[in-house]
Amino acid sequence: MIRILLADDETLIRDALAGLLGLEDDLEVVATAASGPEAVAAGRKHSPDVAVLDLQMPGGLDGIETAQQLAQHVPGCRAVIVTSHGRPGYLKKALAGGVAAFLPKTVSARVLADVVRLVHGGGRYVDPELAAEAISAGESPLTPRESDVLELAADGAPVEEIAARAHLSPGTVRNYLSAAAVKLGAANRHEAVRTARRHGWI
Repeated sequence: MIRILLADDETLIRDALAGLLGLEDDLEVVATAASGPEAVAAGRKHSPDVAVLDLQMPGGLDGIETAQQLAQHVPGCRAVIVTSHGRPGYLKKALAGGVAAFLPKTVSARVLADVVRLVHGGGRYVDPELAAEAISAGESPLTPRESDVLELAADGAPVEEIAARAHLSPGTVRNYLSAAAVKLGAANRHEAVRTARRHGWI
């Protein structure tokens, strides 16, 4: 039996994934968590074989940082990142950080179950479309947090709304937007969004 830790801050998604994975004869969800710190605590308590982690969670640790903490505190636990933010920069950071698999939330439950088995057996998996995008996009000059904030700014949302959605202060959001614009040689955040999108960085 493969023991799974499941972490996602959205209750509906977390419960749905737990139910779907629980239907598999050889998989057992032994713990769930709504944040990075919760996931690390649950991992230390339950010693799962595989952690299926959302990329973006509140609590100060994203999925990649949570995976790194689990690797330190739960020997043998391998991490799978699932995300709706499959940007090349995140993929590269995840692989560099020791994550064993990286896939979008659009995959089927069957694919996720198969990836969990593959990872448990020592393998690695990267969604082919994300891999192709990462190769073609080149290196992004933006940090993951700058990319996050810029993506949230793409629909013209005010700074206060971006701050609430990103769990950051308005001042920090302004700093990230300003830094992103400077790095991309953009006159403002709207131009920065267009540039980053054109290169596949958000």
